[in-house]
Amino acid sequence: MVSKQKMRLDIKWATRQRLQYIEIMAYYSGIVTRNEVAKAFGISDAAATKDLKLYSDLAPNNLIYNHSVFGFVPSDAFREVFADLAPAAVLPMIAANLAVAGGPYGEKSIYGVAMESLPLPNRLPSRQVLSQITRAIRGHSKLQVSYRSLSDRDSQEQRILEPHALVNSGIRWHVRAYSVETYDFRDFVLSRFVSATTLNEPAESSVQYDDDWVEMVRLKLSPHPKLEAKKQQNLLLDYGASDKVIEVTVRRALIGYVLQRLSVDTTKDHSLNPNAYQLMLLNRDEIEAFAAWAFH
Repeated sequence: MVSKQKMRLDIKWATRQRLQYIEIMAYYSGIVTRNEVAKAFGISDAAATKDLKLYSDLAPNNLIYNHSVFGFVPSDAFREVFADLAPAAVLPMIAANLAVAGGPYGEKSIYGVAMESLPLPNRLPSRQVLSQITRAIRGHSKLQVSYRSLSDRDSQEQRILEPHALVNSGIRWHVRAYSVETYDFRDFVLSRFVSATTLNEPAESSVQYDDDWVEMVRLKLSPHPKLEAKKQQNLLLDYGASDKVIEVTVRRALIGYVLQRLSVDTTKDHSLNPNAYQLMLLNRDEIEAFAAWAFH
């Protein structure tokens, strides 16, 4: 009789990708369905059913079928078998909308192009905490958390949140959520969550009432006036701008992060070093009220 370990090693890569997806979906969203597997890989429902059965055969203690949701949910004994469930591996996949990550290529680039990223510190929570947050988002549920804020006013240990989206600012990850304590929508840095538990209570808030999230605004940027004319022209070319204006459409809730990420001089007199802050904001009066913390 062939052992489960031997079967895992003999699985073709295309099948292994689907098994990785099943594992990640189950753990991080709290449910995986036949329809989701079929859509993610463009396969038939019958083929998706076969993959789910194969996964259950090879990892028999991981998934439990839940009739009320017509899908599989992770068991208390769930453990990774096919996928890397570390937040550092999973978050980029969520951001890029990829079903799986990696491949049987070793160190060889499948596109033949060398790539490197900045060695910035990982500001991430544990995978257990992240999975509870993502499950609450998907299930529109309340989330009980222990959160270490930098604000003394928000220093209490336990609070109830109703999260609706993850955000990657390019420097850190945060979750957009309604705070039951303060009656408003806020950003909570993922790395500051000490613990999180998805509650069996539906969220009472709705993303449609998060005005700063729903409303889109247009940032109008231009090269810093203290730069040489040639540098200004090169910057406009760099950003593909026309008519000397660089336009960026962004959610109101993310304005400050965009200004910060693009190193925009937000002072009224454009007094910052133009070599470090190469762009300036043209429509400051329209924007400042929505991201005062990002303005000098």
